[in-house]
Amino acid sequence: MIDEILLEVEDKMTKAIDVMENRFLNVRAGRANPRILDKVMPEYYGVPTPLVQLATISVPEARKIVIKPFDRNSIGAIEKAIFEADLGLTPNNNGETVMLVIPELTEERRREYVKEAKTIAEEAKVALRNVRQDANNSIKKMEEITEDESKRTQDKVQDLINKYNKIVDEKLKAKEDELMSI
Repeated sequence: MIDEILLEVEDKMTKAIDVMENRFLNVRAGRANPRILDKVMPEYYGVPTPLVQLATISVPEARKIVIKPFDRNSIGAIEKAIFEADLGLTPNNNGETVMLVIPELTEERRREYVKEAKTIAEEAKVALRNVRQDANNSIKKMEEITEDESKRTQDKVQDLINKYNKIVDEKLKAKEDELMSI
């Protein structure tokens, strides 16, 4: 029973880290990253469809993303979806492809992105603390274990949260370095 709780805690903490990493992908660093288009869902024959299923996405230059639709008739829907996704990018089309040019970041904009990254990291730490709280409550409610076992298990949960908080800090530091490098 205790092992199940610890496995569940570790699983939830890993998921919290994954969520943080996915949210970090939306914080741009002035370089083209096709992952910023993951949430773009153009209407294709009346059905919202992931962009990767409608087009080839490539990065020919450091600050340019090129989207080449499989069906030229979907270019308008792709442009509209990019506008609606509120990525802060203006799509340009030449009849065959849609291009997104990533603007150069100013020092002020970089600092805003670092603040956003710190907020995301703090939310991940809050999620980790919530997982710890739930686990500790479950452990305290267990009647079949001794008080010493309960304390040892809570210490193991604390060790896990320390480990995952360190991972959050490391990933935040890496993202800050990426954002502040010119």
